[in-house]
Amino acid sequence: MKWVYWARLYDSKFQAGCVMRRMEHDGWLFGIDPPREIEVFRSRKGKYGVRYLP
Repeated sequence: MKWVYWARLYDSKFQAGCVMRRMEHDGWLFGIDPPREIEVFRSRKGKYGVRYLP
């Protein structure tokens, strides 16, 4: 399977981590299946993003 990348990059790891937690909890809140794996990654330019496996 291939990673799906969130559409935005963030300046801090904390901001990307908040998006990651939100994705995990939205599945529980709205009754949808959460992604199998979610992680924060660092781009070549030093910004942080979120990627996940559906």
